[in-house]
Amino acid sequence: MTSYAPTITLDEARTIIAATLEHGRAEQMNPLVVLVLDAASSPIAYERSDGSPTGRFDIARGKANGALQLGVNSKRIGEMAIERPHFINGVMASISGPFVPVAGGVIVLRDGVVVGAVGVSGDTSDNDEAAAIAGITAAGLDHP
Repeated sequence: MTSYAPTITLDEARTIIAATLEHGRAEQMNPLVVLVLDAASSPIAYERSDGSPTGRFDIARGKANGALQLGVNSKRIGEMAIERPHFINGVMASISGPFVPVAGGVIVLRDGVVVGAVGVSGDTSDNDEAAAIAGITAAGLDHP
C-alpha cells in the first residue's frame, strides 16, 4: 500500500467542523461556514450553517488557502497587507487558488508539522478565527 504524508483525517475534519459551529452558536455568532483543507489545499470537509450566504464558501477557502500558501495564519496576512501592500498584491496575483487576507484562516499542526488549514467565514474575522481555533483544539490538533 502506498503511504502518504500525514494529513487531517476525515474524522478530525468532522470534529473541527462540529466544534467550530458549536462555538459559533455558543457565542451567538452569525451563521458560519467551515472548510477544512489538507496541506496541499484540497478540501477534506465543508459545512454551511443554515442562513449563511453561499458566497461564504469562497471566502473561507480563500482564508485557509492563503494561510497554507504563505505559511502563516490569515490574520497575519492581513497585517502584512497593511505593512507591505505591494507584496500581498503580488502574492494575490501569483498563488494558486483563492486568497483572502483577513483573519479566519488558521493553519493546523500535528506534532509541529503543517497538516492542513481551517477557513471560517460568517461573523467578524476575529470571531471567525476564534471559532476555527476552538474547532482545531477540540480535534486534539495544534495551531501556530
